Amino acid sequence: MSKYSQLIKDVGPQKFNRGGMLWMGFLILLIVAGVIAYIDQLIEGQVVTNMRDYVLWGVYISNFVFFVATSFVGAIAVAVLRLTKSEWRRPFVRLAEIVALACIVMAGITIIIDMARPDRMLNLFVHARLQSPITWDVIIIPTFMVVSILLLYFPLLPDLAILRDHYNGTNTRLSKIYGFFALKWQWTQKQLKLQKKSVQLLALMIIPLGLILESIDAYLFSTTYRVGWDSSNFAPYFISGAMVAGLGALVSVVYIVRKNKQLEAYITEYHFDKMGKLFNLACIIYLYFNINEYLIPLFTAKKGESEHLENLLRGDFAILFWTVTIIGLVLPAILLIFKRFRKPKPMFYIAVVVVICSWWKRYLIVTPTLLHPYLPIQGVPESWSHYFPSLHEWVITSATLAMALMIITLLVRYVPVMSIDQLAKDQEASVKSDNKAAA
Repeated sequence: MSKYSQLIKDVGPQKFNRGGMLWMGFLILLIVAGVIAYIDQLIEGQVVTNMRDYVLWGVYISNFVFFVATSFVGAIAVAVLRLTKSEWRRPFVRLAEIVALACIVMAGITIIIDMARPDRMLNLFVHARLQSPITWDVIIIPTFMVVSILLLYFPLLPDLAILRDHYNGTNTRLSKIYGFFALKWQWTQKQLKLQKKSVQLLALMIIPLGLILESIDAYLFSTTYRVGWDSSNFAPYFISGAMVAGLGALVSVVYIVRKNKQLEAYITEYHFDKMGKLFNLACIIYLYFNINEYLIPLFTAKKGESEHLENLLRGDFAILFWTVTIIGLVLPAILLIFKRFRKPKPMFYIAVVVVICSWWKRYLIVTPTLLHPYLPIQGVPESWSHYFPSLHEWVITSATLAMALMIITLLVRYVPVMSIDQLAKDQEASVKSDNKAAA
């Protein structure tokens, strides 16, 4: 029996049970419905959406910003924790990398969905203007995607080799697949040294790339000089918001994987407590930037800005604004101060609420501002001065979220959720330490 057998059984690939099959079936249904709706959108044009001249960025861009935010924290948290060599990070690292990869892939796809003429996508490269933040976004998203893939893949090599050897003789097909991706890994000193340097380099690269990615997303808004977006606070505001959304998504995924794979021995309350403290810090920082974004302009805003704030605080968007602010930010920031709310189950519920509110927060960033055009609205249909996503938009958006969840689900199904190689080394070191103490 291999020394890795128990670890493979615990954290390695596992077949879907009945619940997993139903979950995959549900996601596939959502994706198929979204594909049908998108094909209809391509045929009929943007008329099937509720986006018009005023709200030309609707729920698709809200969804895009959410995906970028969620991908940011997975990569950054992993990089920082890897570089600082924090031991408590280990149960979270690979799942954070998986979440980051799934979300940045879907961010790129969502932008294509938002384009009325995706067949003209090549023009973004052929006629690119370096003065435009859109060009910067076109460059940074693929770059961030490639680095995220490598940051997940390189640390996986020893585990892929372990799975290759484990399935050799029992499941030849799986052994060949894992062997192909393992790139002839044999734990030689040269391979180990190269892997270590590569992971460190990628961890160093992804921090500035993540900051640039979130900043560019903020610049896409703030360089338009629109009321509600014309703010020098937007870049740090987006970055701090990304930390909250991303950590919420990460905690949710970790809890579900822990419960379904019964990993309580590997992912303990200690780990959730540590992550809860980081989550709490992120909420407090984001709350500070929200105060800067909304409270301070109340005292200094010009007429257009005042009308925009009035609409958020007491107007059409007031219920949604106060819901996402109080329930999705203020309350979590208070609750996570207390240790009993940093237990796995309470943290999961808090994280789910935070993720949902974070998505609607992006909707509030995009929509209310676009309903305040540069010039007064005159002689246009009344429907143009209001916006709520059409059925096509909801179905397509739901499909993109389902695709992100499917990527996460499939990776969790076929890839070890924690490093088998590292866990084995830790166990060996622990045994040696116990033997030494006994002697």
